[in-house]
Amino acid sequence: MNLGERKKEILRAVIDRYVDTAEPVGSKAIASALPRSVSPATIRNEMAELESLGLLEQPHTSAGRIPTALGYRIYVNELMRRHRMSIEEAEDINRALTRRVAELDRLISYAGKLASRVTALPAYALSVAPPDVTAMRFDLILVDANTFIVVVMLTGDTVKNKLVHLPTVVNQETLTRLGALLNANFTGVPDAGITSALLDSTARAAGDTQGLTAVVAEFLIELLQAPPHGDAHFTGELNLFGYPEYRDVNKAQRLIEYLSDESELLRLPTPKGGDLAKITIGPENLAEELRDSSVVVARYDMGGDAQLLLGVVGPTRMDYSKVITRLEYIARGIATLLSGEQTSGLPPGATHAGIPPHTINTGQDKDDKGQRSDDSG
Repeated sequence: MNLGERKKEILRAVIDRYVDTAEPVGSKAIASALPRSVSPATIRNEMAELESLGLLEQPHTSAGRIPTALGYRIYVNELMRRHRMSIEEAEDINRALTRRVAELDRLISYAGKLASRVTALPAYALSVAPPDVTAMRFDLILVDANTFIVVVMLTGDTVKNKLVHLPTVVNQETLTRLGALLNANFTGVPDAGITSALLDSTARAAGDTQGLTAVVAEFLIELLQAPPHGDAHFTGELNLFGYPEYRDVNKAQRLIEYLSDESELLRLPTPKGGDLAKITIGPENLAEELRDSSVVVARYDMGGDAQLLLGVVGPTRMDYSKVITRLEYIARGIATLLSGEQTSGLPPGATHAGIPPHTINTGQDKDDKGQRSDDSG
């Protein structure tokens, strides 16, 4: 969305103020926060336009504005300033981590507790292997005239099967021919490679007029897209009750019950490709229980195929910059400890958790408002 500079400044100011106060923001409060003098009338007009664009909303008549999910998304993508951790914050996290160098499962669990403490939000920690799974072998076994079993061996020697009932008669000859084609064309293929063209050509070659190819392919895609298995820990759920957005106990309880289910934690959004962090805001989450909340997660490789996913869940009003900086710091610290690459001391602008210097505030930098950046920490 192409916004002018003044609208960007006002949107950023509204969100920064709302994050701090949890109260609707009016034009007078914004006027004092802008870097240059703008009249309250002009600010009101700009806020009205931001509302018409779906970036702000007015909770009730004569109130100030609050950000929408789309407003937060524009903020995160374009307007958010990188939080700069203070040396004191970094030292506190480093001390907490180095005290807990132990077996992997305890360390991952403690990482979640530490993330919850430094963000004041419910947190989760997952140790998972990436879901890089493909089929190695197919077998189609006739049970009776209308029933057969699909057997799929996946990478890692995992075997899955499904019983298929048909409204029409099928014979073993057809199943054998289809099985051979599946082994020739579908083994080693990721889910994105299972295209309609591949399905059509396989069905034609097998003489499949009953939709057998589609049934097997649907089962295969379900297996390939299943969330990874891993060690999951959820903690800090009582932190939710400290936010006005969760004063409704039933709403908070539904979210806590959802996050307490390990299988649901494994389905939460994760960074893709080369990204090491991901922010999912409000209705961008598919689960109904998360529609009024945001998920922030950082990822770090721990060697081999294992990855650490460290995330928090909380109100869309959370301080995204501060949260994501702290999660990335802890995730990198865990990875460094597991690799054994610890260093002594903490020189200015660097730590033994491997964070680049620009994310640590040495106490000399100031933010755009002329305040010490670590004051926001």
